[in-house]
Amino acid sequence: MKNAQEDKAERILSLYSRLKEGKIVNKADEAERFGVSLRTVQRDIADIQNFLQDRRRETGEIQDVVFDRVKNGYRLDTKEHTGLAAREILAAGKIMLESRAFVKGELFPIIYKLCGLCNDTKERKMVETLLSNEMHHYIELHHGKKLLDIIWKLEQAQADQNYVRIRYRKIKNREIVERKVKPVGIMFSEFYFYMTAFIEGLDKEKEFQNPEDIYPTIYRLDRLISLTVLNEHFAVPYAQRFEEGEFRKRVQFMYGGKLQKVKFRFYGEDPEFILDRIPTAQIISRQKDYMVISAEVFGEGIDMWIRSQGDKIEKISENR
Repeated sequence: MKNAQEDKAERILSLYSRLKEGKIVNKADEAERFGVSLRTVQRDIADIQNFLQDRRRETGEIQDVVFDRVKNGYRLDTKEHTGLAAREILAAGKIMLESRAFVKGELFPIIYKLCGLCNDTKERKMVETLLSNEMHHYIELHHGKKLLDIIWKLEQAQADQNYVRIRYRKIKNREIVERKVKPVGIMFSEFYFYMTAFIEGLDKEKEFQNPEDIYPTIYRLDRLISLTVLNEHFAVPYAQRFEEGEFRKRVQFMYGGKLQKVKFRFYGEDPEFILDRIPTAQIISRQKDYMVISAEVFGEGIDMWIRSQGDKIEKISENR
């Protein structure tokens, strides 16, 4: 026997389904059909309206349950198609083109599909024209490798906690190594996609510069020679789960190394580009001619970045 909550869920789903189908819902008819009061049906309709309001905030879909006086019932009123506005498509297309993340054969179909979601035909043609010029001049990265399938496989392996066996070409000496890894994150930074993974069954004393390193290894996806998702699972207890977001804040330069705290002087007026580039950066003091900024970062890439800033940034040595 159903309880009151199950009865209510059944009523609301029935009402919502018929509204989605474009049917008119008469309050008196519904009260008789379900054997409830008019006030109960009114509350059900209000619950559907609240759901649509929440959905609007999440998806941008504008729908309301309105009373149609002519038909003496409630109907679903859609004020805007669930597609994308031209300005949204244009912005997304420009970001993807500027990222140079994919080869033309993968990127261009995505952009064409996005354009097809535009609500307004005239604006869609305008967006296509604006983006087509940038697409004409688009320059692929030198690796020329398709990545969508690789990203999808690794994301699925991460979600299902499957081990992955990879063959990977190192930067140093272009050596090819084989690894069995636990994938824990896929990230994008400055043109390239990366996988962060813990290596299984490796002699850290022999292979690692820092054998005590507790952080994942970073692999650039276009350097993968092959990958096989294994029918073998690894366990990650919730309390010890790797937090990709927290790691991402500290690994801005995709170079291996240990977690470290750095401090440097910034000789400039606006430190915004530093605070945006390094999410953990904090201004700890302001002097007449410079600011002192500290940050917690992973790897040695921070040193290369500081040197690339010329005389604007000066690293403060650890013993000062």
